[in-house]
Order: sequence, then C-alpha cells, then structure tokens
Amino acid sequence: MMRSLTAISAMALLTACGDGQPFYDVDEEGEVPDVQIELDGTDNPNANRSIIRIEPGDGDGNANEKGGGLVRGATYNEDDDVYVFDNLAFDGENQYEPDEVFTTLGGYGVYAADETVPDLLTGGPVDQIVPYRAITGRSGILTEDGDPRTTFAIVRTGGYSSYGFGGFVYARNGDVTLPTSGQAQWEGEYAGIRVFDPLAIFEYTVGDVAIAIDFDDFNSNDGVKGTVSNRRAFTPEGAQVDLFVGNQLLLPDLPFVIQQGIDTLLPTGELSGELRNTRVNNNGELEIYEDGKYYAIIAGDATAGDGGELVGVFVVDSEDPRVNDLFVQETGGFILDRAQP
Repeated sequence: MMRSLTAISAMALLTACGDGQPFYDVDEEGEVPDVQIELDGTDNPNANRSIIRIEPGDGDGNANEKGGGLVRGATYNEDDDVYVFDNLAFDGENQYEPDEVFTTLGGYGVYAADETVPDLLTGGPVDQIVPYRAITGRSGILTEDGDPRTTFAIVRTGGYSSYGFGGFVYARNGDVTLPTSGQAQWEGEYAGIRVFDPLAIFEYTVGDVAIAIDFDDFNSNDGVKGTVSNRRAFTPEGAQVDLFVGNQLLLPDLPFVIQQGIDTLLPTGELSGELRNTRVNNNGELEIYEDGKYYAIIAGDATAGDGGELVGVFVVDSEDPRVNDLFVQETGGFILDRAQP
C-alpha cells in the first residue's frame, strides 16, 4: 500500500500514488486567520480540514539559505516499509529503507538512502552523497479511512561540509476541536538530526517534549509554553555522545518563549513560536546558545475522548562548544499525546 504526503499546488492537495487511498484530503473553503504560519503548505487552513506544512525553500523552487526546503512531500510504501523522497541529488533512487544501526529512535522510524546506484549504461557503482537519513513519525491513531491522524518526516544529510540539503514535512489528517477555556498539556518523545557546518558529519538526537496551552489567558491570545528536555545525542554508529562539555550540558533543556500579544495558537489548531536556551561562555558571561522556532498542529478533539494529539517540528541553530567555529543545526520531530495523571 502506497501513501503519500505531498504538496502539488498552492492548495496543497495531498494524494496517494498508484491505486492507493488519499492520505490527506483537503477541502478548499474556510476563513483565513489573521496570522499565517511561516511555512509552505496548505492555503486557507481552518479547523475543519487537513493541514500540511513544509519547510520553505527560497520561493523559486530552490533550497533556502541553509540548504533546506527541498523535500516537498513523502510517499510511504507500507508493504515494503520504504519511504520515497524526491528532489535530493545523489540520495540513491529516492528510496529510504530502515537504517541498519537505528531502526527506531524515540519510537520514530529511522531510514537510510542507498550509498551507491548502478551506472545507467554499464551497471557499475556510482557513489552517492552519504549519509542521507530520514526520521519519520506516524500516529497510532487512525482516521475512519484508516490513515494516521498525524505524520511527519525530516530528511537531512551529513555528506556535505555544510548543512547540506534536505527538508521536513508534517501534517494533520482531519479536523480539530479546541477548548474555549481551561488548560491542556501534551507530552511525548522527539527524535532528530544534527548537521554541522563546515564538517561533513551528523548526529542523531532524542529527548522529551511537553507543550501546554492556557485557553483562558492571556486575554489577547492563548498562552503556550513548552520544553524540550532529557536530550541525548548519538553517532551514526550508535555510540552515545558525551553529554557534558566541561561542566555544562551539550544539549540542555530548550524552553519555549512564552509570547503575549502574538497568536502563538491559531484557530486552525496550528502553533508556532520561538525556543532558545543559554550557556556561560569562556568569559563567564551568559549568552544565547541554541535558538530557533517550533511549529505544530493539534489534531482530533481536544475536549473529549483521548484529548487529541499534537504533531510538529522544531529547528534550532547553535555554535558547537566542542570545536571553534563549528555551527550546528538540529531538526527534531514529535507526535505528542495528552498528558495523563
């Protein structure tokens, strides 16, 4: 069975390949919120429709300034457990199979592209840019059509002496019902990839994510707070990276910036905002360490039943404290369930 997660027009209609069933059905009507998510994907989103979000490129079909935005969708062959990602040169034949070292991280799938492909004429091996890796998440909650309620995919590479090329997509299948009062929290794990500039290496990451929403206050907007915590990193070979640099954590907690007067949560169920942390530099001064943005969508009924779930991605940049002038970008994906007593 083939299922796809693909934007094919400004309306971001998502369809399946071959004779498969539509993965994400998107209607065309609905009000446009005052604030838009700074990502590509569904135009005119509302609470009653499916939504897909895509890391933006440069607006002309090319990568953004950091090499991202080239992954415009994903197709999953459930029978063979293979993902297909288009638009990345020298990642094999676009097919990503389960990684041999980590098949899962934090409960999410880890997939690897081919390292060689046959020459079209001679059949001899053509070396690829390696490694290309994908982190993927699929909700265990299915819609009436048998599709995952939420899904995400992140593709990055450690094959360039820069961040390289890649992208991310995440989506909600179906609608959302949001509370009008009270507070709610979603919790779960994340998995991600750290890529480096100017070294051609990468690391996997895992950790915990908690996101809470106050539907009563602020008066001008719903308050959103969150934390990425208990973070760990691993080499592609499976070794855990030392968590400490001197007496400070390499991957400290990443708190969300609580914003007032800005629609961090939209009526569509979409969230976006900033997250950052600090560390003490060599001069004994406190400075910003990791800095970036989070993006997410609430799916399902947040007022009843299982309380819905939350799918999203965060991207943070930093300067690696282990090596001078080494810069890092981490992209993490998560699917969170309603917090339980």
